[in-house]
Amino acid sequence: MEFLHTDDAPKAIGPYSQSVSVGGFLFTSGQIALDPTTGAMVEGGFDAQARQVLRNLEAVLSSAGCSFSDVVKSTIYVADMADFARLNELYSEAMGTHRPARSTVQAAGLPKGARVEIDLIVKLP
Repeated sequence: MEFLHTDDAPKAIGPYSQSVSVGGFLFTSGQIALDPTTGAMVEGGFDAQARQVLRNLEAVLSSAGCSFSDVVKSTIYVADMADFARLNELYSEAMGTHRPARSTVQAAGLPKGARVEIDLIVKLP
């Protein structure tokens, strides 16, 4: 088991790793819309937060030699299911034609008041 970290994604805000590599898979911790440089939540509403979450995940994947095309499963937590349609548009932009398995759940509360959090399971190349 290997615990991975990149400075291109936000530092963990608790006792966990950005990602763990084991058995040919990479498991990412949930990413919220934290700016990797300042550690502050990005401003600008749902779109800005979702885009930052996807950039953070892309940085975590890249540090392990992976990309969104290697994602097997994603779990998405949203504060409001009213954002579901827009989430699908932004997620599709990031994933392109790749369509991994996915679950989307409305959460009563996310860390730091985030509107979206995503974690991934990725097949290592």
